[in-house]
Amino acid sequence: MHLKKTSRLLVVSGTLLIWIIKFIIRPFVHVPIAFKLFIGSAPNLIGSFLLPFGACWLFGRIFKMQTVADVRITCWFGLMLVIINEYLQLIPIFGRTFDYADIIFSFAGCLMGYWVYGKLLLRSSSVFNNAMG
Repeated sequence: MHLKKTSRLLVVSGTLLIWIIKFIIRPFVHVPIAFKLFIGSAPNLIGSFLLPFGACWLFGRIFKMQTVADVRITCWFGLMLVIINEYLQLIPIFGRTFDYADIIFSFAGCLMGYWVYGKLLLRSSSVFNNAMG
């Protein structure tokens, strides 16, 4: 239960941070050229990091993430959806822009999310096992 509460807190905070970047920082704050790439791809990094936490909180009944292998499958599935979404941006009708950096940052975020969520999952299962035994 603790992992679900932590997931909710991270997803809500991360979503607010993404909105701040997209709707306040990008349009209204001057960002030096050296940080433009990071600010442009930060929502992809943060959003992909949040994939396993969002799956735990929002889709806990569908995605039973009880082992690290379950987390890996969920992260791969989410990453594939993110990559498909990025390639769909090549279609001009959507009015979006395709960027390889977004895919790279999404991959890095998903990898970090997998690692952090996996550590929290192992810690929560060891705490549960110690309490039971």
